[in-house]
Amino acid sequence: MLAGAGLSLPGKGWAAASPASAAGETEVHGLSVFGDLALPPGFTHLPYVNPTAPKGGTIALQVSGISGNQNFSTFNTLNVFILKGDGAAGMGLIFDTLMSGNSDEPDSLYGLVAHTVRVSADRNTYRFLLRKEARFHDGSPLTARDVAYSLNILKTKGHPSIRQPLRDMDAAEAEAPDVVMVRLNPHHSREAALMIAGQPIFSADYYAKHAFDETTLEPPLGSGPYKVGTFDQGHYISFTRVADYWGRDLPINRGQANFDTVRYEYFGDRKVAFEAFKAGIFTFREEFTSAVWATGYDFPAVKEGRVKRDTLPDESPMGTQGWFLNLRRDKFKDVRIREALGLAFDFEWTNKNIMYGVYSRTVSYFQNSPMEASGTPAPEELALLEPFRSKLPPSVFGAVYVPPVSDGSGQDRKLLRQASDLLTAAGCKRQGTSLMLPDGRPFDIEFLDFEGSLAPHTAPFINNLKLLGIEARYRIVDAAQYKRRTDDFDYDIVTSRFGFGLTPGEGMRAYFGSEAAAMQGSRNVSGIADPVVDALIEKALVVETREQLTFICRAIDRVLRAGHYWVPMWNKPNHLVAYWDIFERPAQHAKYDTGVLSTWWYDPEKAKRINFAGR
Repeated sequence: MLAGAGLSLPGKGWAAASPASAAGETEVHGLSVFGDLALPPGFTHLPYVNPTAPKGGTIALQVSGISGNQNFSTFNTLNVFILKGDGAAGMGLIFDTLMSGNSDEPDSLYGLVAHTVRVSADRNTYRFLLRKEARFHDGSPLTARDVAYSLNILKTKGHPSIRQPLRDMDAAEAEAPDVVMVRLNPHHSREAALMIAGQPIFSADYYAKHAFDETTLEPPLGSGPYKVGTFDQGHYISFTRVADYWGRDLPINRGQANFDTVRYEYFGDRKVAFEAFKAGIFTFREEFTSAVWATGYDFPAVKEGRVKRDTLPDESPMGTQGWFLNLRRDKFKDVRIREALGLAFDFEWTNKNIMYGVYSRTVSYFQNSPMEASGTPAPEELALLEPFRSKLPPSVFGAVYVPPVSDGSGQDRKLLRQASDLLTAAGCKRQGTSLMLPDGRPFDIEFLDFEGSLAPHTAPFINNLKLLGIEARYRIVDAAQYKRRTDDFDYDIVTSRFGFGLTPGEGMRAYFGSEAAAMQGSRNVSGIADPVVDALIEKALVVETREQLTFICRAIDRVLRAGHYWVPMWNKPNHLVAYWDIFERPAQHAKYDTGVLSTWWYDPEKAKRINFAGR
């Protein structure tokens, strides 16, 4: 196998875009981790967009997803690419990248700033050929020097979640104004080139005058379809469409970025946010609370048809959500203690009484994907696990762990007895009504959160823990404090949700890798540091076929589930959304994205029809 193998070049008989410039190089219009690119050279637009979608209007929405240094409730910096500060939502809108994705494919990128890529025979060197028309918002040219600067500064000073996937990059250099050479180390992961091609591009000249690694409320210079508009720190931020955006007519962009203004509203409380939506302060909302979805949408605008509700399909794996135990705390070191805590959560009661029965139990770190382990290991999984048998619990080689189904009473005595027996076996002892840890200290647990939407779900869980003698509490802190504490791993249990899509790779290092466990601000919230998991992840990062990756991920799933690092929550296979009836959308939806922000557009006639004045 070639070092770095696993990156596939276009197939289906398509020729390279143009003759390669050096012996052994292949020039391609896109990069893919596995298999063929779905779109040929010369494609005119993505299949799920309306290429003639009109531009105009505003979409206002609540923050529903975060990355890097962002949080859901506030912001105090426009620099989202470092660890410091609480980053504003939407900042990715102002920056271009070398390549951009197709939401009908799980692991492919096509040219944006780079029109083509020349790949060396050993797939260790990538030359990105840039479009000469690329420009920053101030009119200055975007060149290979800017790309090289961006990649190098992100690798050295970027947020830990960025630095880690860039670790396989040995060099990024400008060979010409329109050619940037990226050299990977010989043992790089199969998706290293795609991770690099998806990084934001900064202006080297701008950052020669501004510190990259400091928080700031000065809007940075970008090159993307939007620029920062008005904002009020911690309350809202808006982005204004760049009318003369240099890349607006590129095939990868056509029919996208249709709103003149994109605005994110911040709320510290979901109930307050819902009232703001009812009042039209923001116009699109994804609903994450089943009780609100079932009972809350009876306000006049819904009854009058001015607010629509919809269920948007999503063919992506569900992702995983749960209460994650911080193994950096001695109280969680024993796997029997961790398993016991999981038995105290009654999902069946919670789903019926709090969530209207609309959810299914999450059991896997690769929920509802081919990578989810089930039953006993297949021969291919056993072949991967067998070399580590002496380092793994015997349960890994049997039926994969699945949380037991309770009797739905809320206090299943059988499961609580099992939990009590596990705690006793781990050395815990009852002292009156309290449970003492093996070292003699009282067993107490704090569930840390920054807002209270999960309080009703956590309360019965806490009650069951108290029946076991554990002093548990649910603590809400402000968003800034929450971020500081989670960056420093100063918590017992936090809630997290994440997913790896259909091609798990570098993300597994970030969430499960030993290196990330010790990296401040990392996504490895449980502090998982298992050499077996590390070894399997390294295998996953270089395999050549999706079938091989599938078996490795199933093996990883078995090891992680046997470790009881979390108490898994719940999932549903769609997006519940509500919106004021002022939008239109393409007839065809993307397989792996709702496309709301990228492909929908504002309809002034609809807005007039429902007499929507907006903000």
